[in-house]
Amino acid sequence: MAAQDDVHKQLQDAIKKSIEALKQVMTRIRTGRANAAMLDAVKVSYYGTPTPLAQCAAVAVPEPRLITVKPWDKSIIRDIEKALLEANLGLTPQNDGEIIRLPIPPLTEQRRKDIAKQVKAAGEDHKVAIRNERRDANEKFKVLLKDKVITEDDKKRGEEKVQKETDAGIAQVDQVVAAKEKEVLEV
Repeated sequence: MAAQDDVHKQLQDAIKKSIEALKQVMTRIRTGRANAAMLDAVKVSYYGTPTPLAQCAAVAVPEPRLITVKPWDKSIIRDIEKALLEANLGLTPQNDGEIIRLPIPPLTEQRRKDIAKQVKAAGEDHKVAIRNERRDANEKFKVLLKDKVITEDDKKRGEEKVQKETDAGIAQVDQVVAAKEKEVLEV
């Protein structure tokens, strides 16, 4: 019974990781509203070392359509501006020497639809990852049966439980995708 529990625990952990990764991807997708998490992936060359933007500047969202970046060391403001442009966020930094403003332009209807497609594609990628974990778990049950660690009935019950866990994980992915899609298509 312990071998089956290990397989289920590994599957649950993998599904949880996949859903967390999907949520991270969703925070980086632009929705027309300012969100400081959009800048999480930006790395600034801080004295020659690639450093996350949040570690060398204060990132704030003072208005729904504006992100401000105030560097702690004013000498790197040009490096931050360069990193923001290279991050290819579709935003144009406005530098006044002390603070960088990133105005978020309103999204066109076509752009909203394109972003919704990106959201669905990311969701589908994570569903595939969860299904791959299901396949791996079922393979482990076949190996356990072949090695005579479990019986045929245990294998069948284990695979049914794996399917239920997979269905629950895919339902969670659908919820995350639906929420993000609604946010993107909201005018």
